[in-house]
Amino acid sequence: MVASASEPMTRGHQERLAPIARDLMAGAGTAFARLDRIGVTIGPGSFTGLRVGLAFAKGLALALDRPCVGVGTLEALAASVEAPGRNVAAIDAGRGHVYLQIFEAGHALTAPDVLPIEIAAARLIEFGEGLTLVGPNATALARHLPHEQAIDLAAPAIAAVAALATRAAETPARPLYLRPPGAKPKAR
Repeated sequence: MVASASEPMTRGHQERLAPIARDLMAGAGTAFARLDRIGVTIGPGSFTGLRVGLAFAKGLALALDRPCVGVGTLEALAASVEAPGRNVAAIDAGRGHVYLQIFEAGHALTAPDVLPIEIAAARLIEFGEGLTLVGPNATALARHLPHEQAIDLAAPAIAAVAALATRAAETPARPLYLRPPGAKPKAR
């Protein structure tokens, strides 16, 4: 990896994303034209965050005439840690639910899913012990699985996203929504 940057924030992604990318490239002494492809996480995650990230990545890819490839956020979380056995990526989905996917040696054992936290814990018990829970919801889920290791990770490691994007098929990056948005339009 030549350079990376991360700025944790709860608001203002759309204003900060382009300046962060510009400053990162300038600091690395690398021109955008030298990029081979643009990788972006596609979810699951916050509805607005996914749309902002995808819009920026697709716009940059279009301007550079490069492919924009998507990487599942759960896959990137699981790939962010080296742990023996099975990695379980978990993200808080709100309202007592969790986004969840199970991996072993980098291969998905389950499809991404959104489940009530109690049902997610019950499903994980079926996989046996020796799981490593990874993600921003790892410790909350681990409370239901006291024998499992939990690694709280706010976001996927940038190096993991980059490595997965390098190997990703050149198919259009599209958001991965596992449930409808929580906001509802007002009735007329």
